[in-house]
Amino acid sequence: MIGETGCQTRFMESAETKTIEVVVNGERRRVPEGFCLDRLLVWLKIEPSRVAVERNLTIARKTDWHAIRIEAGDRLEIVWFVGGG
Repeated sequence: MIGETGCQTRFMESAETKTIEVVVNGERRRVPEGFCLDRLLVWLKIEPSRVAVERNLTIARKTDWHAIRIEAGDRLEIVWFVGGG
């Protein structure tokens, strides 16, 4: 299933899904092709409200995540916000 922005949604059929290789926090991962950054975080089971993301050495603005298409070879650094006192 393709959403309005052309990025696949979480409801797609995994048996039909092609994958690409990306690097997430230094670890090579195979992820579904066609995801935008916001969908990728959900697929990785990462709470989007608690992270900042760098894609290919550039900070990805949260307001743009829905439009940032993940491509083969992308390097993502995901940083969690930690509270404390």
